[in-house]
Amino acid sequence: MEAAALLALTLILGALVLLVALAVGRRKEEIRAEQTAEFAANDGAGKASATKKHKQEKQRNRREKAAQHTFSHPLLAGSLKSHSGHVTSLDFSSNGKYLASCADDRTVRIWSTKDFLDRDHKCLRANVELDHATLVSFSPDSRAFITWLANGDTIRVFKMSKKDDGTMGFKAAPEDFPQKHKATVINICIAETGKFIMSASADTSIHIWDLKGEILASINTNQMSNSFAAVSPCGRFVGSAGFTPDVKVWEVCFTKTGEFKEVMRAFDLKGHQAGVHAFAFSNDSNRMVSVSKDGTWKLWNTDVEYKKQQDPYLLRTVPCRTSEGSRIALSPDGRVVAISSGCNIAMYSAVTGQLEEEMNAVHSEEITDLKFDINGRFLVSCGDKAVRVFHNAPGYRAAIADMQDMLKKSKNEGVKQRLQQQINDAQSALDKVLAVNGK
Repeated sequence: MEAAALLALTLILGALVLLVALAVGRRKEEIRAEQTAEFAANDGAGKASATKKHKQEKQRNRREKAAQHTFSHPLLAGSLKSHSGHVTSLDFSSNGKYLASCADDRTVRIWSTKDFLDRDHKCLRANVELDHATLVSFSPDSRAFITWLANGDTIRVFKMSKKDDGTMGFKAAPEDFPQKHKATVINICIAETGKFIMSASADTSIHIWDLKGEILASINTNQMSNSFAAVSPCGRFVGSAGFTPDVKVWEVCFTKTGEFKEVMRAFDLKGHQAGVHAFAFSNDSNRMVSVSKDGTWKLWNTDVEYKKQQDPYLLRTVPCRTSEGSRIALSPDGRVVAISSGCNIAMYSAVTGQLEEEMNAVHSEEITDLKFDINGRFLVSCGDKAVRVFHNAPGYRAAIADMQDMLKKSKNEGVKQRLQQQINDAQSALDKVLAVNGK
């Protein structure tokens, strides 16, 4: 009896010990699981915190870099600094009075060119509601401008008008253009004739619109991808550059009564060994320049009878520094070429191909636009929050050299006197620029 009781007690104690062991083991597993979960949570939070900290640090460094960036150069006429965001596009009005700039601060600024040499640069502001503009282009009458909306993926028209108090105001059109592009838009432009608007995207598409937002024609550039597109100053031609080494140019044709007729292939610029970054026209469209990944820029004579299959003439090939996104500008008179490479700008004589001026670290970030004003007095660039304005000193020098050459050849005394006076005036203007800027 006692043996049976002892056996039963032993079994009960054994069962209790087993239960306690199982409970302790389960608890250890729970604690280990909790610790693992806590560690994972902490690790995830740490990684998230580190990522957030890295982003904040990157943004802070970018802000500090932009804030700390200073630039000076003997040809710098001024810096336009009212934008609080990155400036992406510039355009001069046809009358030469205004410069438009757009930035990711949801504004378009209109600057007066007559204030470029003043210490203070006042501007008018147009707000881009619920979006921001990446591109801007003036209308031929200088009373309106169009923008490309970053989020809306469409064109918005702004009209400029004087208020009752005499100040300028801006009013957006009631409706934006319809969405037609399927890739990022790289440029927009209103033809100087006022007959059409061009928009080009990074795939192979170019759309030709009427001023009311209806598509007149669409062009497939067949260049695998577009890097740049533009309308010629005469308003007749549309050109595109891209992955292929050629620049393709079309003529947008209208009837004598002003009705759209067709888009026909005009000519190609052939000669580069790699894809073309960008190109530009002279004011009369008789000259073009192109800059390529092959490390050269080329000058072309495009005053040809393309309808008779005559090709443009290559006038000059010049080695230069380039980078992805390089821009090129040709002065209206075709005498000076400006090229951006990263944050730097180089100015060349189109007549000799010689490097005339170099401006390094012009902006804290890559230059996004580069243009001469319609009179060829100034070159402007953007790449951060500022717009830089430069004197076109190489243009003055080239004009003086041309007039001196004409003076030597002239046999008419009256013409000689006029040329000499023009030379004196141009030299005086150049001397004044260089003296003011200490060069």
